Amino acid sequence: MGVSDNSRGLILAMLSSLFIGTSFILKKKGLKRAAAASSATRAGVGGYTYLLEPLWWTGMIIMIVGEVANFVAYIYAPAVMVTPLGALSIIVSAVLAHFILKERLRRMGVVGCVSCVVGSVVIVIHAPQEQTPSSVQQIWNLAIQPATMSIVLALVLYFEPRYGQSNILIYLGICSLMGALTVVSIKAIGIAIKLTLEGISQVAYPETWVFLTVAIVCVITQLNYLNKALDTFNAALVSPIYYVMFTTLTIIASAIMFKDWSGQDASSIASEICGFITVLSGTIILHATREQETASMAGSITWFNGDPIKSVEDAHFILLHDADYHE
Repeated sequence: MGVSDNSRGLILAMLSSLFIGTSFILKKKGLKRAAAASSATRAGVGGYTYLLEPLWWTGMIIMIVGEVANFVAYIYAPAVMVTPLGALSIIVSAVLAHFILKERLRRMGVVGCVSCVVGSVVIVIHAPQEQTPSSVQQIWNLAIQPATMSIVLALVLYFEPRYGQSNILIYLGICSLMGALTVVSIKAIGIAIKLTLEGISQVAYPETWVFLTVAIVCVITQLNYLNKALDTFNAALVSPIYYVMFTTLTIIASAIMFKDWSGQDASSIASEICGFITVLSGTIILHATREQETASMAGSITWFNGDPIKSVEDAHFILLHDADYHE
């Protein structure tokens, strides 16, 4: 009996999470080695000595492999299944950080991991079997609906200049909408490649190249506004809100375009939504506990090491900013 498309997508999505989660740890370990072996400027303050560290490049290569696996997963399985499984990479990085980098995994972090796993299992069990469009033109007809681009333009042209610096949802809304368009475009490109390999060439259709251009533009725009959000607001807020908005909008966009829930009964759809909410809750818990860990380890120690005869202005102070200096 052959392997179904959903099973292929599931395997690829899980491998993608494993590779990407592992790559975070390898790159971080490579950064630590580069910092320990050189007196040059560290990456956190603009240094690039980590580019000479083989371990960092190993992590980068593994991350690229994971992203390619994720790209192919979208060809075989619906976004409603593939996108939430990206949360498993957070679990992999959290567990490996605990054992390899000796970073503590708090009890609530364990709860977050379990929630992500349970939610992912529920989503996989009830995931719909996707119907592949017969041509890239069919996808194009579904994609050229004005609603999404109208919202993006309204956010960029009207709301961003007025409220971008004060409301975190503006920047992240643009990022999430662009991310959803990126996923839809990548899925369209993947389906075009799949149909071409099956003998139904999509290369001559201009829509194929339009989707490729849209994907590139959306990725660049997404990164631009994500950097603005990180520079303006607390990363502890940006990460979970962005994940929730991006995942939600991607699933909605895919469900509208590719009719992911077509033919499913109400109980299966409700189960998928519950599983999705469980994954989001676990992800937020994981982000929150890891940010608390970072905050508790970070800090500064200042002590006076000057001549008592001198004034305070002329005294010598020592200031330490490092997570290694704590009890």
